[in-house]
Amino acid sequence: MSRIAPVPLGEEAWLPRVPEPEVAATPSARRAERLATFERALDRIGSEIDRGEALVHRALHGASGLDAAQLIALQAGIYRYSEAVDLASKLIDRAASAVRTTLQNSGG
Repeated sequence: MSRIAPVPLGEEAWLPRVPEPEVAATPSARRAERLATFERALDRIGSEIDRGEALVHRALHGASGLDAAQLIALQAGIYRYSEAVDLASKLIDRAASAVRTTLQNSGG
């Protein structure tokens, strides 16, 4: 399967898309790519949790006089925060389980 190069914006936008050449990824390159993807996902989860904590803090210390739209936005933000916390807890649980399994299989 070939990759499609993104269409550049500006003057070259009318040019046809040219597939990028296939490059055989080595196992270490694939591992590094998976690690980078995992790192980005973990970073995004952490950012969402930080954003949710700040939202809850602001709501607790100055949320008087909010109108209906602001309350709905607050509810949506807190829901997103709770989903990020839930995802992080599942990730930690699975990682701990994987470490436990690895240690049991290695006889440690």
